[in-house]
Order: sequence, then structure tokens, then C-alpha cells
Amino acid sequence: MKRRVFVVDDEALAIKRLARMLEATGRVELAGSATDPEDALARIPGLALDAVFLDISMPGLDGFQVARRLPATVMIVFTTAHDEHALRAFEVNAIDYLMKPVRDDELGRSLDKLDRLRASADADAQLAAAMARIAAMAPAAPAPERIASRLGDKIQLVELDRITHFFAEDKLTYAAAGERNYIVDPPIAELEERYARAGFFRIHRATLVRLAAITEVHAGVEGTRVRLADGKTELPVARDRMRALKDRLGLA
Repeated sequence: MKRRVFVVDDEALAIKRLARMLEATGRVELAGSATDPEDALARIPGLALDAVFLDISMPGLDGFQVARRLPATVMIVFTTAHDEHALRAFEVNAIDYLMKPVRDDELGRSLDKLDRLRASADADAQLAAAMARIAAMAPAAPAPERIASRLGDKIQLVELDRITHFFAEDKLTYAAAGERNYIVDPPIAELEERYARAGFFRIHRATLVRLAAITEVHAGVEGTRVRLADGKTELPVARDRMRALKDRLGLA
């Protein structure tokens, strides 16, 4: 019997890659996916699922907070690119984890573990205990983070989750949000350090982009570029950042 699974990750390309790998195993049925944690929480309770593949580092609600609100009967496999402290915490749990970029052999190991736990007579007790540990360590949902944009005597607060990318131009730093660019004080290097855990990645010395906003990566005569979710914004990727970008996006 195939296991029914759901994938949650704020990066659309990471979902696409993991979904392709899961389906290639022939062992699971992909019941759905979501890039928005709130959307996932609204949809998952209505599905008969065996497991959720859940990213840890997401803006808004992180993987721990999502896990705390999922049905107790759903097993969770965490996916992460850099949360080593979380990996140590889950090494003794009945819940598995995968490091990004996900490898075929590690995915197979994870599916084997899910099968063993589902077949175990005390699977429900193991799952309940593991979920209780997650609930105990999950922090409360934080307030939306904002960044200040100063123009003369006016200060405007821009919510971080509206910003698709930051860029430097003419000795100024801008935050791009929708159709508008806002001048912000911190330089790109400082923003990179501050917002790496919020899903931003530096693709160029002058550009920091939200990974979840990337919908396409393509190479052309002028080099590699990424296209954002608005369908018209394209940003250049520095050659020395390509490998790291592909790793963060879960691309082989």
C-alpha cells in the first residue's frame, strides 16, 4: 500500500524536486503540497495522510510551529538546509529528518523508517510522545517582522514578508515590495546576516533575494538569472553563487 504524503516548503522549486523524487520511488502517493504554512494547516486535516515532509526554516510559521498544530496521527519528516541544532534534537525521536539537498538514499531510509513505525504495534504511542516533545520545544508564533524605511522626516515600516528582494544601487540599499522600492539603512551584507534565517539568500554582491519568491532559474547569453513570482522581475546570479543557490533550492 502506498503511503499518502504532503510536502510543505516555502521554496516552490524545493517542493517540485522533492515531489519528483517521492513519486519516483513508487512507494508514496503525493496528496498535495503548499508553500504557505497557513495554507498547509488549513488543508492537511481534511486529508488522510501518513506523513508530512516539512521544512524547518520558513518565514511566518516555522516547521516546529506547524508541527505543533498538525493532527497527532500524522508523522513528520523534517527537511532542513542548515538547522544543525534541530538535527541533534531529533536524533533520538521517532520522527525523521532529511538534509537539503535531499539524496535518494536518504529519502529511501526515511520511507523505510516510516513503514516500520506504521507497522509497529505501538506506533501511535511513539508518535504521540514525539509530538509532545515537539510541542514542548516549539516557540510561540512571533509577531511579523518589519524593517524601517526612512525618507526625510518620514519613517515607514515595511513588513518583511512583503519583500521579495533587497538590492544596492547608487550607494543606497532598497527593499523591493510589490510595485514599490523602499530605501533602507542597512547595507546588503548586514541584511544578509540578519535575514538568512528568514529565507533570504545573497545571489550577487548587490542582491539579496527571498528564496520563496524564485520561480525560475535560467541560463542565457548574459549569464544565469532568476525570475521572481511577479513574472517580470529577473535578477542576475553571480557565477560563484550558483552552486550554493542550487543547494538552497534543492536542485541537483
